[in-house]
Amino acid sequence: MIMDPTLANPLAPIFAALEPQAVWRHFATLCAIPRPSKHEAALVAHLQQWALAKGLEARQDSVGNLIIRKPATPGREQAPGIVLQGHVDMVCQQHRGHDHDFMKDPIQVIRENGWLLAPDTTLGADNGIGVALALAALEAENLPHGPLEVLLTVDEEAGMGGVRGLQPGTLEARYLINLDTEEWGQFYLGCAGGVDVVGQLPAPAIPAPPGWVGLEITLDGLSGGHSGVNIHEGRANAIKLMLALLLEVGMGYKLAVGRLDGGTVRNALPRSARALVLMHPQQKSAFTHAISLLEARLRKQYQTTDPALKIEVTPAAASETVIEPTAWRKLASALDQAPYGVATMSPAFAGVVESSNNLGTLGLEPGSCEAGFLVRSLVNGERDALAERIASQIRAAGGKAHIHGAYPGWEPRPDSPLLARCQAVYVETYGQSAGLQVIHAGLECGLIAHTHPQLDMISFGPDIRGAHAPGERVRIDSVGQCWTLLTRLLDQLSLPERSAS
Repeated sequence: MIMDPTLANPLAPIFAALEPQAVWRHFATLCAIPRPSKHEAALVAHLQQWALAKGLEARQDSVGNLIIRKPATPGREQAPGIVLQGHVDMVCQQHRGHDHDFMKDPIQVIRENGWLLAPDTTLGADNGIGVALALAALEAENLPHGPLEVLLTVDEEAGMGGVRGLQPGTLEARYLINLDTEEWGQFYLGCAGGVDVVGQLPAPAIPAPPGWVGLEITLDGLSGGHSGVNIHEGRANAIKLMLALLLEVGMGYKLAVGRLDGGTVRNALPRSARALVLMHPQQKSAFTHAISLLEARLRKQYQTTDPALKIEVTPAAASETVIEPTAWRKLASALDQAPYGVATMSPAFAGVVESSNNLGTLGLEPGSCEAGFLVRSLVNGERDALAERIASQIRAAGGKAHIHGAYPGWEPRPDSPLLARCQAVYVETYGQSAGLQVIHAGLECGLIAHTHPQLDMISFGPDIRGAHAPGERVRIDSVGQCWTLLTRLLDQLSLPERSAS
C-alpha cells in the first residue's frame, strides 16, 4: 500500500498551508518516514512504489539507490536528458534530554517567522527538500521537459556509500542538477572532497584508587553544525574543549579518568561531551569550583558562537578501573594538538576554505580509545597530506591510524554550457545573475563525475540554516523560488539552445 503522507504524518496541517503544495507534500512524507543513514530502505521502497503507481520506470540498484525515469514531454524527445539528484538520508541529531527515536518517530516541525524548523532535532531539509523538488517535478502534469531521470542516493551523510556504488552507465543524460546546496541565489559549481581518519590510541586500564569518588563532567549546549560549512566560524568543539579542560584543570589535581565520550557523527561539529573522573574526596569541592571558573571563562570566550555553553559537575559512581595516568596525558595531548579547524583558505576562491579537519567523535574508556576525524579539501593532494599529518601524530603517540573512505572533490568548470544556460534563465526570471560558489562540503557530484564523465553539472537549493544540528531550518519562500527556477530550467533546457536566452 502506498503511504498517504496526510495519514502518516500527524503534522500534515502545517505542510498543507505551504506553497508549492506538491513540494511540501513530498517533504511531509520524508518527515514521516524515518531515514537515518543506512536505514533508508523503507522510504526508498515507498518512493519506488509511488513512482510505479504513477506509471514511471523505477528501480533500485545493487546498493539501494533509486533511479526513476520519466519520458520527455511529446515533441521534446530530442532534448538533452537531465538528471535531478539528491540523497534520501539525513543526519540525526537532537538536544540532550530530548526523547526522539530517529528509527521510528516522525520529525516534529513548527513554523516560525517564515521558516520551517525542527526545534529539538535536525529537520532533514538537508537533503529532503531537494528530494521533494525532484519528486514534485516527476509528478507535474503540465511541466514541459526533455527526458528526465531522478537519482536518489542512500548513505550520503555517513560516507557517500550510495554514490560510491553507482555503476558507470547508470545515468543516460547529458546534464545533472544537484539539489543539495543550502543558499538560495547561488549556483554551486565545485565542492570539497574528503577522507576519514580513525585513530586508536593506547588506553591501558588500571584499578581505580580505593576510596576515590566519581564526578561526571558534562559539557553541553554548543551550537554544533556542519563540519564543512560552519568550520570557519569559530564554533566550539565539545571534544576539543573537554580534552583541554581536563588537561588544564587536571594539572592542579590528582585525578584519574574513567571515561570520556563526545560527538555522534564525524560530519557534525560535536555539541556535547561527557567525562567520568575519579579523585580523592578532599579534592571534590575545589575541583568543582575550578570547573565553574573555567566555565565562566569559556562562556565569555564563546558568547557569540555558542551562547548556550554550559558545564555541569555531578556526583557519579566510581568506576572499577581507570586509564593509566601517563597514557591518559599522552593520548589527550595527541588529540588536543592534532590539526583542527581551518588548515588553509583557497587562493582561487575568496573567502572559501580550502582544507580543514573536524574531530567529530571520541570514545574513551579503560582499555580502548577511538577518535574519528573528517578531513576536507578542494585539492585531493592537500586532503591526503592533512590526513597523513593527523595519522602521523596518532602513530607518534603510540597509536594506530586508518585512513579510508576518500572521495574526490568536484572540480569547478566556469565555462560549463549548463551553467551558462542556467544563468540565462535565472537572469530572465529574477532580473539579476545568480552568485557563483564553491562549497567546503561534500557533494556527490565529484563521485558521479568519476563514473559519468559525460555529465555537465550544477547545484542549487533553498536557504537552509543549521544543517546537521538541532534547530535546522529552511526558509519557506526560498523553497518556492527553487521550484520556480527548477520548472523553468526543465522547460528551457528542453528547447533548442537559441531559445533559452
